[in-house]
Amino acid sequence: MRVFTHHLHEYKKGLRTLVLHTTNARNRDTIEKRLESAAIEYYIQDVTETKINVFFGNPICIEVIKQMNLESLSSLTDEEDFILGTMLGYDRVKQCERYLKKKRSGCINNLEKVGCKLKTVSRPQTDAISVAG
Repeated sequence: MRVFTHHLHEYKKGLRTLVLHTTNARNRDTIEKRLESAAIEYYIQDVTETKINVFFGNPICIEVIKQMNLESLSSLTDEEDFILGTMLGYDRVKQCERYLKKKRSGCINNLEKVGCKLKTVSRPQTDAISVAG
């Protein structure tokens, strides 16, 4: 519960707009009571019988999470994964790199199935410039 308390503190201080806290399912009631008493929006996802993901923070962010209809974090689309990572405050450039890597690997894995075309970026060739003196 120490990590949860730390996440709660960071949210209240404005360091985060959305928090994802994974914990033992037996902590559910205590966490719900703390969030409700602080009037903080939250969404709880059951991961396994013994583990839960607790999303809490800005009501708009929680609404986005609810719209994703999460079954598991691994079932997120590449776009949802990107959105979630950005909302959680992960480095935007790294999120872009992760997104592109996933899209490119998905494209390669599904190349024959969906007729995916890989685009390559070619660098412009420059001719040597001779300077007459």
